[in-house]
Parts: sequence; structure tokens; C-alpha cells
Amino acid sequence: MATDFLRDGLFLVAWFGLMTCVWLGWAQEAPPKRAVGWLGLGSVLGTAAAAAGGYAVWAHWDGASALEGRFAWFGVLVGAEVVAAAVACLVLWRQGRARWFSFAVALVVAAHFVPLAVLLRDWALAILGVLQFALVVAAARFARRWSLTPSFPIGVAMGSTLLLASGLAALWWLPAGLA
Repeated sequence: MATDFLRDGLFLVAWFGLMTCVWLGWAQEAPPKRAVGWLGLGSVLGTAAAAAGGYAVWAHWDGASALEGRFAWFGVLVGAEVVAAAVACLVLWRQGRARWFSFAVALVVAAHFVPLAVLLRDWALAILGVLQFALVVAAARFARRWSLTPSFPIGVAMGSTLLLASGLAALWWLPAGLA
């Protein structure tokens, strides 16, 4: 992402922090007992990132965005993502495999980062998406091998990568955003 788009970078800090909480929350569906504290700590860190990034976005809302003139395409991307995740979950539900919803949703979320990278002009998002996709596939295999509820390793994979991405975005964008 070009450094001209401070607002977009700050939004990534906030949004990735918030989504960290969502994924780590989903991981708490049936986690091993020793993981509960770590999931809570990750959620606290995600909340802090969401709050700091959210404040900074609010303070710089009038700044430029890479989406200017392309907000409709962003809407199409998000709409397609929601529809794809809903259809995948519907198919899984009809097959009696609702416990794999997190897998389907995570793959859709990971895949959406590639076109989002184009829209935001930030190729780090494509790298994040490819990394997440690979980790989600590995997490699903891990869940099967160890007879875990899939949402635990998948939520950890997604939440951890989003927390890391939020932290890296914060290191890059927050100094300018809080100045």
C-alpha cells in the first residue's frame, strides 16, 4: 500500500485487531483447557489494536484512500465473499458437516485478500491471504488427526495471523497516525 493512504493502513490495524477477536472467539468453541488463557490474551491484544487503530482512523478519516473511485468494486468483493461463505456453509450444513463451517469461512476470507491486495495496492495482503490459506488447510488436517473441533486450530491460525498482521500494520502506520 502506498504510504499516501494512511487512513487505509490505520483501518487495517483496527479491522485486523477486531477480526483477531472474532477468530479467537470462534476458536473458543471447544478448545483444550490449556489454550483458553492464550485465546483470551490474544483477544485482549486484538481489542487493544482495534481501539488504537479505530481512534487513529477516526482522526484521519478525511485522508485519501486507495479505494477512492473503486468503492463499488470493494462492495462487490465483500458481497461475493459473503455469498461464497454462505453457500459453502449451506452445503456443509445440508451434508451434516456444520462443524466445518470455520474451515469454509476461513478459506473464503483468506482467498479474498488476493483481490483486496489489488484494490488497496498492498501486496502484503496477498501474502497474508496465501499464508492463511495454507495454514487453514494445515489446521484442518491437524484437527482431523487429533480429533479436535475444527474451529479451534482454524480459529487459532486465522486469529494469530490477523494479530500478527495488525501488529505489523501498527508498527508501520500508527506512528504517523498518532502524530
